[in-house]
Amino acid sequence: MQPLRNSTLASFPANLATPGYDRSGLTAFIFHFGVGGFHRAHQAMYLDRLMNAGHALDWAICGVGVLPGDARMKQVMDSQDCLYTLVVKHPDGTREGRVIGSIIEYLFAPDDPDAVIERMASAEIRIVSLTVTEGGYNFHHVTGEFNAENRDVLHDLKPGALPRTTFGLVTDALIRRRERGLAPFTVMSCDNIQGNGDVARRMFTAYANLKDPDLGTWVAENVPFPNSMVDRITPVTTDTDRKTVSAEFGLEDAWPVVCEPFEQWVLEDQFSLGRPPFEDAGVQLVEDVEPYELMKLRLLNASHQGMCYFGYLAGYRYAHEVAQDHLFAQFLFDYMDKEATPTLQPVPGIDLDAYKRTLIERFSNEHVRDTLARLCAESSDRIPKWLLPVIRTNLARGGDVSRSAAIVASWARYAEGVDEQGNPIDVVDRLKEPLTAAAARQRKEPLAFLADRDVFGDLIDNEAFVAAYTRTLNHLHSGGARSALEALRSRS
Repeated sequence: MQPLRNSTLASFPANLATPGYDRSGLTAFIFHFGVGGFHRAHQAMYLDRLMNAGHALDWAICGVGVLPGDARMKQVMDSQDCLYTLVVKHPDGTREGRVIGSIIEYLFAPDDPDAVIERMASAEIRIVSLTVTEGGYNFHHVTGEFNAENRDVLHDLKPGALPRTTFGLVTDALIRRRERGLAPFTVMSCDNIQGNGDVARRMFTAYANLKDPDLGTWVAENVPFPNSMVDRITPVTTDTDRKTVSAEFGLEDAWPVVCEPFEQWVLEDQFSLGRPPFEDAGVQLVEDVEPYELMKLRLLNASHQGMCYFGYLAGYRYAHEVAQDHLFAQFLFDYMDKEATPTLQPVPGIDLDAYKRTLIERFSNEHVRDTLARLCAESSDRIPKWLLPVIRTNLARGGDVSRSAAIVASWARYAEGVDEQGNPIDVVDRLKEPLTAAAARQRKEPLAFLADRDVFGDLIDNEAFVAAYTRTLNHLHSGGARSALEALRSRS
């Protein structure tokens, strides 16, 4: 069994595509925070596609990890010359493997923050991109304001401190570029947040303003933050995936990536120092991303939340199991048609009915084996960004919120930490302690979970929402997930 390295690329079988370009000649013009599965199945894949066509050879990626858990990725990337296997799992069971070579270096910021800053401050770096998850932008879910009291932010703002946060690292690099007369790089967010570029602009500007008001003004006026919409279902890599890669392709890859065939990237064309010819790799370059991102966040991402809690409570553990169950699939269709779609803008070039059907087909791909546990994780970062805007828009116009409220109720029931069979649930959330404590009281205090105004704002004050929420929560407690969904269906 061959290890995956530059020196072994020529030895792999024909059913595994490998880089058709000379990696030794690549230059990293892109610096990326958050080299997880999604980034490697998406942005890095698009660049690899361009490089195989002979383009963008100066636009390779230098990745960086900021969190302690990223040390493992550093070890793997160093041992494999930053190569990894991307396996596309098709609905018919076929698997398509490709070794991706567009990442050429990986830095671990806790080891040497100054080296990370200096690399970004160099003239080579033209884009700093981000997949730091919804929670990585450090803003209050209700007010949208930057959290200046974050412990690591307070540390980074101390004079002479070596930064711990993405905000501190990026801002210090911008300071050095300004001092050296270098133009600022573009900051390109690729996270699932509405107006991700606008959010990034506000958060980085707020941090810079805390450091120096003049710096904050300079960042706001000079650093581009294009919005984008990104889409590809990328489950967590399992040991089974590693064994499959070894068996099918004859190589040892410590951290391959698996994904679905579908891919989409819609991007605003706002870059200060140029960009790769993304459009040649299938990226949609547009003037306004908002219609596309609303479509994706409120249909795909919110539907993931619509299936995961109900499904997990009922005993399912994979997304495809839920999507293949007619009762659950019909609930998702009803949510998309009757509550999400009325809140959307026209989406140029997209047939929304076909898009919604495609979503259920994608969720039903049993070979992807996307876990409900992954979809249920970090709900306090996801629900406020993906689902609550649908609720608020419909409440403002007198629209239906019964299914959206049911999804929130299913999260509340999930947070009790035990499914309908009595099996324990490992609740993964940065707000786990207050959420689970509130959920533990809700059989006697039905609104205990909803009372957290830092998460839900004033929804507890809305009679229509509260009525729909408590109705489903009662059904979940008395009859379970299927009973709750059947009751919703009978009211439609």
